[in-house]
Amino acid sequence: MRVLNGFVAVLALLTVALAPAGLASEAERGGARLVEKLKEIRPDLPVEAVLSTPLSDIFALELAGGSVLYGTSDGRYLFAGDMFEVGAQGLVNLAESRRADKRRAAMLKVPVEQMLVFTAAGERKAVINVFTDVDCGYCRKLHLEMADINAHGIEVRYLAFPRAGVGSRSYEKIVSAWCAHDRNTALTDLKLGKEIPDRVCPNPVSDQYDLGREIGVTGTPAIVLEDGRLLPGYMPADTLAAAIGL
Repeated sequence: MRVLNGFVAVLALLTVALAPAGLASEAERGGARLVEKLKEIRPDLPVEAVLSTPLSDIFALELAGGSVLYGTSDGRYLFAGDMFEVGAQGLVNLAESRRADKRRAAMLKVPVEQMLVFTAAGERKAVINVFTDVDCGYCRKLHLEMADINAHGIEVRYLAFPRAGVGSRSYEKIVSAWCAHDRNTALTDLKLGKEIPDRVCPNPVSDQYDLGREIGVTGTPAIVLEDGRLLPGYMPADTLAAAIGL
């Protein structure tokens, strides 16, 4: 996480790389003015990037966790929310498009071997990454539909997101599932409300929890599609397949 105190030094590199051709110098000046103004008020604001927008005097500030603020280059006006572009294809959420790109890139860095995978039945047509908590009611409901989800040709790759945090009982349970000889069966037992033996071993649970927070996961189940879209919450198997485009 980068905070504003350490951000100005790399601002020029970010704006040059991300601004459209010919606008880099203006992006540097406008973005720097906005950041400097905000530093006076909120020096702890976790800004990760400053980006130009289609509006020449407005810049986007990406915060840790995926939130976006917009501000004028003189630092007088700041507003929260997403910016939409109105085009021939309807409304395009510009902020969400960038968040999806970041999620997709982040998920590609996670080795499949560090996930609990429930393979598709027959031909694999799609892959979903699901951040899950073993004590979450809707996570359990989604897991009960695993056979139907797999029957649609969807492979489910679970990542841990114990909502109570690292060190909680939910965290200990999913660590125990990861450390079990048959991880998938252990996870299924937990989601059915059964007890499994406590186990400890090297595991990726805390790293996956941190990753979830980094890409904007706030609740479970959180489903990240291959294109980086985030589908928050439970969906029946047929609805999920339709959302994916199957």
